[in-house]
Amino acid sequence: MPVTAILAGLFGGIGLFLLGMRLMTDGLKLAAGESLKRILATGTGTPLRGLLAGGLMTALVQSSSAVTIATIGFVNAGMLDLGRAVTVVIGSNVGTTMTSWIVALLGVKVQVGVFAAPLVGAGALLHLVARGSRRGPLGDAIAGFGLFFLGIELLRSAFEGLGGAVDLGAWALPGVAGVAIFVVIGVVLTTLTQSSSAAMALTLTAAAGGVIPLEAAAAATIGTNLGTTSTAVLAAIGATPNARRVAAAHVLFNVAAAAVALSILPLLLMAVDTLQDVIGLDDTPVTLLALFHTTFNVLGVALIWPWKDRTVSFLAARFRSAEEDESIPRFLDRTLLGTPDLALVALANELTHTRDLAHRMARTAVTRGFAAQRELALQRGALASLSGAVAEFTAGLARGSLPETLAELPRLALQVARDQTLVADLALELSVLRERSLGSSALADLVARYEGELVAVVETADAEPFQEEWVRAAQQRVETSYPSLKAQLLSAGARGELPMERLSDGLDRIRTGRRLAEHVEKGARHLALLRTTRTESPDSD
Repeated sequence: MPVTAILAGLFGGIGLFLLGMRLMTDGLKLAAGESLKRILATGTGTPLRGLLAGGLMTALVQSSSAVTIATIGFVNAGMLDLGRAVTVVIGSNVGTTMTSWIVALLGVKVQVGVFAAPLVGAGALLHLVARGSRRGPLGDAIAGFGLFFLGIELLRSAFEGLGGAVDLGAWALPGVAGVAIFVVIGVVLTTLTQSSSAAMALTLTAAAGGVIPLEAAAAATIGTNLGTTSTAVLAAIGATPNARRVAAAHVLFNVAAAAVALSILPLLLMAVDTLQDVIGLDDTPVTLLALFHTTFNVLGVALIWPWKDRTVSFLAARFRSAEEDESIPRFLDRTLLGTPDLALVALANELTHTRDLAHRMARTAVTRGFAAQRELALQRGALASLSGAVAEFTAGLARGSLPETLAELPRLALQVARDQTLVADLALELSVLRERSLGSSALADLVARYEGELVAVVETADAEPFQEEWVRAAQQRVETSYPSLKAQLLSAGARGELPMERLSDGLDRIRTGRRLAEHVEKGARHLALLRTTRTESPDSD
């Protein structure tokens, strides 16, 4: 096959791969909601359940890549936390050895990729017929999963003749050099074809035909395990920090298992040979390699399992995003709770920080819309973390001995946090609604001007010093514009200029904007009251 064809297949396969990942992650996030999150939480509720789930799923679909990609997709969508995802990935490494047994015992290889085109078609059809409902994004997720496998198939076809062109026997050098060469061969073949199954089939066939010695075939088997991490690394490109941590855990586990297996390779082969006799398996190189594949992966699990929690903690400190750093409270310190006035200063400063984050989300939702949805989701997660810290700090403050003049401030602080959380939620909702076109340029211009008034409310609320009358006036302009704009949308719908679906989307969009402006004004006013009450208290410095 010409080099240009290989390169074209490579780039095209990677492109389909990444596009499929994005569609699957975004679709799962919008479609599955809490239901799938609860199912995943139940199925991976304990580390042992996560390990078994990963192994079972991989054995069923015959693809550790599929399970790894799905796991990274769930983590990307916030449906699976890092600790549970790591146990699933560890389990998938054991489950993937089932392919070796199928190749060894049956001489066939199940290719999940053959289902790719139907998945893309079914997903696209579901997206079209269920657009606007929760099933629409589910179609995106299904199509994304299919595109992922189309990318894999394109990569495989690009290197279709690679196996036949490589004379493995020529590389079977004695000693450490030969082992190292075959580890590299296993890594390269798996990375290029994006299929450890294909590389294992080639290795098993070569061993069965006596082309390469058993030790070299075992080294190539270890290499295929290392090469399969390229799928996780590729999927982590542009993913969330937690998804990148899952990919890193996959790499760490496979590297650790490979290092241990290589360091004791002669002993491990002897042990596997003895185990083969005990179990009563056929005394062939193929079954011995399949047993070796399973044994060294199980050994890797046994070695890393006691360290899994430390590994998760180690990874949690890596790949940090701006949103994660932003989710760390800047001013709250529990040592201040014994000094109520200082604690209230810290609380007011933290709520100013969360206000800036919520208002930034509101501006982004109006100016960038659906294109910024992933960014907004990450910022919403950061705000949720900060709001939880504010609630905990406020509860500690309320349990203390507050002067009577300050007794109402903890309640007021919680009200501020609630208003800011609602602003963030509404901003995320508005970003989704703004994807749906109204179809009429005149109506679109009216809605754009209306949303410009929303931004004015946010900008006025951010001004220092706070001017309550200005913010109220800006919010009232939105309130005044709302009935008029609503009436114009309804009139356009009555005249048939606006289809019912677009009319509903438009009404939801301006209603969401109205509520957003309302809670921006309330939150800013309550925050100003919190600051003023603390400052004017006779107990303040």
